[in-house]
Amino acid sequence: MYEKEPIKVFVVEDDIAYSKFLKYVLELNPDIEPEFFSTGNDCLKNLHKKPSVITLDYSLPDMAGEKVLKAIRDFDPDVSVIIISAQEKIGTAVDLLKSGAFDYITKDEEAKDRILNSIKNARNKSSLIREIGRLQQEISVKYDFEKSIVGNSPPIKKVFENIERAIRTQITVSITGETGTGKELVAKAIHYNSTRKNKPFVAVNVAAIPRELIESELFGYEKGAFTGALQKRIGKFEEAEGGTLFLDEIGEMDISLQAKLLRVLQEKELTRIGSNQVQKLDVRILVATHRNLQEEVKAKTFREDLYYRLLGLPIHLPSLRERGQDIILLAKHFLDHFTKDNKMPKIKISEEAQTKLLRYPFPGNIRELKAIIELGSVLCDGTELRAQDISFNSLLNTDSFLLKESTLQEYVYHIIRSYLKKYNDNVLEVAKRLDIGKSSIYRYLKEMEQAGI
Repeated sequence: MYEKEPIKVFVVEDDIAYSKFLKYVLELNPDIEPEFFSTGNDCLKNLHKKPSVITLDYSLPDMAGEKVLKAIRDFDPDVSVIIISAQEKIGTAVDLLKSGAFDYITKDEEAKDRILNSIKNARNKSSLIREIGRLQQEISVKYDFEKSIVGNSPPIKKVFENIERAIRTQITVSITGETGTGKELVAKAIHYNSTRKNKPFVAVNVAAIPRELIESELFGYEKGAFTGALQKRIGKFEEAEGGTLFLDEIGEMDISLQAKLLRVLQEKELTRIGSNQVQKLDVRILVATHRNLQEEVKAKTFREDLYYRLLGLPIHLPSLRERGQDIILLAKHFLDHFTKDNKMPKIKISEEAQTKLLRYPFPGNIRELKAIIELGSVLCDGTELRAQDISFNSLLNTDSFLLKESTLQEYVYHIIRSYLKKYNDNVLEVAKRLDIGKSSIYRYLKEMEQAGI
């Protein structure tokens, strides 16, 4: 499937010469991480390391092969056990396969290729099991969007109506709204309530990936396609096969790459970098941006044909300051979750604190509200969040800045500056706190410098 780390393989073999042979074969493959054992007991004592595949010699000095197989299966039934034996008895092979062995390979001249092929197949099985587990966990959260997207104001109810429309069809959806309004949450709500909910949801923040890497990240590449391409890599489009690909901040995509994206969307196929093989695609596309793409088209920074290809069903997310009493609903939601997660006593929000929240413009939207409430709950001395526990100055250097008519971009610049100051210019920490990519911070800093802000 779509492994990004080496697969852990246990090799249980008491024959020193054959063990050296397997070591040579497996260590030629950088995507295999082997560990060697000469007895069944040694292998069983190390199962806590969670190997994905075990190659097991059928004839071991301390335990019978079928006994080791049973112990492995009892510990973790998802581990793929490949029996390797000098015996060629069909009955033995059938019995072991019935007992849960993934494969049975005899020690002959074809063993090398069969072992590698079997490990590859076991790896695909392991990836599938993990993907199913991830999906089950994700779906168990249940993206009932009227519960996960908190609010009952008229603007958010209109969003609910459009989400309902989106989940009934396979139409492309373009989600717009200011930074921090919850665009990815809406994308997940669409995917996990659609017919594709049992397939992957893959999110890509275009702004967070350096321009020179975005093509290989989206479309993948073959081994040797360029310097540093040491092995084949699957791109995000193929990773999302059968499911949904969410391209966040699509307005940040370099115009030189937009033509290739358009062709992939039109033809529903792609070719990895360094390959001539065409890959057919079955992927639903959801995009999001805080930019006005119509204005970007006029400015010649976004292709008009790609704009119309992506427009599909537009869903605009209102800013938090447009949502009235939803601010209080969200504040209570974040407060309840934070106190529960941190095993704190239940805290309510005082009337004065609610008034203070409703008067604030929230340039950082929901993301900013969440940070303010979590900080307030830490500052709170009792079981009531007071007005003095709510600090906007921790995010912006001065309230006077909010009294000026400023653009969203200027607000964002000041938020980033204040966070950098708060966390001693630790860009990684700021990116984590603001839930944006490091490259976005560097881009904003460059734009700030150029704009003289």
